[in-house]
Amino acid sequence: MTRIYLGVGSNTDREHHLRRGLDALEQLLGPLQLSPVFESDAVGILATRFYNMVVAADCSLELGDLNAALKAIEAACGRREQSVVGRITLDIDILLYGDLFGRHEGVLLPRPEIVRNAFVLWPLALLAPEVQLPGSGQSIAGLWSGWRGGQKVWPVAFDWRGQALTPELLLRQGLPAADPTPGSGAA
Repeated sequence: MTRIYLGVGSNTDREHHLRRGLDALEQLLGPLQLSPVFESDAVGILATRFYNMVVAADCSLELGDLNAALKAIEAACGRREQSVVGRITLDIDILLYGDLFGRHEGVLLPRPEIVRNAFVLWPLALLAPEVQLPGSGQSIAGLWSGWRGGQKVWPVAFDWRGQALTPELLLRQGLPAADPTPGSGAA
């Protein structure tokens, strides 16, 4: 079994598609560990705001098979059928696959967005603070505490199967901010 971390996001009927994606991921992978959910402005495309989160699981699939299964889940949620640019029903990216580093089976690991985007790094730091980012020698918590980007990211209330994923304390401190206070979410 390989420990994996996935970035999951949606900007179209966000709650519905995140829940549908989590259901499909649980069916594919078994028990999931889930970060809080964060809202952020779109990065790199002209689009409405996204909901993003990170999912961890133990995976028995080879990397290529996992990537194909994730693309099938996205497609089942309408990802390939979309005709409107900038509307993404479900996006699932492999952030980490064990300690793999570099390009493997067409997948670049660790995913570069980890260190570039607060909407990936903050939830990953909450879920796996002590995990070392392959090739960096730094923990995810250390990367988050040193992050100095300018993206607007804030936690949002979200539940899955009756379980609140975003703690009330995080919701109270998480007003939209240009630079979320690194460290406040990483401990």
